[in-house]
Amino acid sequence: MTPPAGAQHGVLLLSCPDSPGIVHAVTGLLAREKCTIVQSQQFGSADSGTFFMRVEFAHVDGSPLDLDALGQEMRVLADRFGMNWKLADAAQRPRVVIMVSKFAHCLNDLLFRNSIGELNLDVVAVVSNHPDLGRIADGFGVPFRHIPLTKDTKPQAEAALLDLVREERVDLVVLARYMQILSDDLCKQFEGRAINIHHSMLPSFKGAKPYHQAHARGVKYIGATAHYVTADLDEGPIIEQEVIRVDHSLGPAQLAACGREAESRALARAVRWHSENRIAVLGNRTVVFR
Repeated sequence: MTPPAGAQHGVLLLSCPDSPGIVHAVTGLLAREKCTIVQSQQFGSADSGTFFMRVEFAHVDGSPLDLDALGQEMRVLADRFGMNWKLADAAQRPRVVIMVSKFAHCLNDLLFRNSIGELNLDVVAVVSNHPDLGRIADGFGVPFRHIPLTKDTKPQAEAALLDLVREERVDLVVLARYMQILSDDLCKQFEGRAINIHHSMLPSFKGAKPYHQAHARGVKYIGATAHYVTADLDEGPIIEQEVIRVDHSLGPAQLAACGREAESRALARAVRWHSENRIAVLGNRTVVFR
């Protein structure tokens, strides 16, 4: 049964060892709470023996959900099946910090998409190690924080960032072409709640001028990868990838433009899926319920 328009929706995302009765138990719990299922997706990993499920639900009559009470019931199921789980209000806006350096394309794209409702984020700050992009944050009415960073001041800069994240109760940190390597300790602090973007030519073309290197090699695809941040540089669980076919007629500047487009697309999708509780991590992989 379809709930009334405007009804509050809840989202349950879970993973656990695969065994009979999981779907029955979850749907039975929702039925007892007089909920109807709006959307349900599931996946069983044969490699790991892990079961994943995402359920979006609402009360049949459209009345508000008591997610605290439902969470108490879920704890019983979680103990029974060994579940990792998250229960959330589908309309809840995660509190987000976007980190940038001097490249503006991903920042501008995320803030624009958010301004028109394509993303549902509460962007509490844009943080940069350079002052250049403050004008873009100002244009969207988002606070801008300049935290300079040098080799000698890196510990102090990361401490200031961590203070900001704690003070603002940040749910997600987005590295939208932030051109600094986070320390191992900071990566651990942000585990599961920081997303990075980089061009997918890594590790083929490392270092300076990767698009000049790609042009010299005659690449046929330009791409980008959005992934969770870990202490292993650019090797965290992949969330999304985007590719654009190119050919011999494009020079390095045009390849770089394709790269910017691919980066913006991949990062926006990854951020949206994370904010909608569509991503479960399986080791160094992800399961994404699109």
